[in-house]
Amino acid sequence: MKNGARPAVEVEGLTKRFGPLEVLRGVTLSAHDGEVIAVLGSSGSGKSTLLRCINMLEVPDGGTVAIAGEPILLKDRRGGGREAADQAQLDRLRQKLGMVFQSFNLWSHLTVLENVTEAPVHVQGRPKAEVTQEALSLLEKVGLADKRNHYPSQISGGQAQRAAIARALAMRPQLMLFDEPTSSLDPELVGDVLRVIRTLVEEGRTMMLVTHEMAFAREVASRVIFLHQGRVEEEGPPAEVFGNPRSERCRQFISSQLRSS
Repeated sequence: MKNGARPAVEVEGLTKRFGPLEVLRGVTLSAHDGEVIAVLGSSGSGKSTLLRCINMLEVPDGGTVAIAGEPILLKDRRGGGREAADQAQLDRLRQKLGMVFQSFNLWSHLTVLENVTEAPVHVQGRPKAEVTQEALSLLEKVGLADKRNHYPSQISGGQAQRAAIARALAMRPQLMLFDEPTSSLDPELVGDVLRVIRTLVEEGRTMMLVTHEMAFAREVASRVIFLHQGRVEEEGPPAEVFGNPRSERCRQFISSQLRSS
């Protein structure tokens, strides 16, 4: 933590249900500036739901999420559940978060360049010329400068995911959230996306990365969190979690993942 600054994100006692299914059961964690948090766990452990609750794509049923020390304000909703108490505050705090999804979620009717410039111009109100110049630099960074005038249907899945990373970076977020960014890619395209993420790590960007890429997580993470049935089952430095996990469930998970890789 730098100069007493609050963590980029603090999650306290987070719970989330979908009907009778309790997906998150009191998750508490934080990420400080410059940290890379790898979130591991088997399918259904709550990893993606955790990220979606942090940026309020899913509103948690209990607990708090604070971005740079500012709690996102929620209120009870008639009929059950919760919702944003202050939409303007939520919109403002969301701009500090960059989200990269499994399935890219690019706008199909916009070119790659337009996908990257759309939100900074129309949401943040920044000058189009400035945003365009920055977007071109970001596309250069992710290896897509030559695809800037292509539409999503004209590029590969790996290129689309790299465009999605550039789009998230264009908002100048304080925290990047990656939800299984390589899970829907053909194996030969995975490396290109991981190389871009590794570059961001080297730049000191703050990230939470949900991934099944065990070797990559061990290499780039400053801290590893293992979720099991909606709870933090294990947490620690990569050398500890991968090399000598305390939890038998974590040991079995890592062993099975390494065997299948």
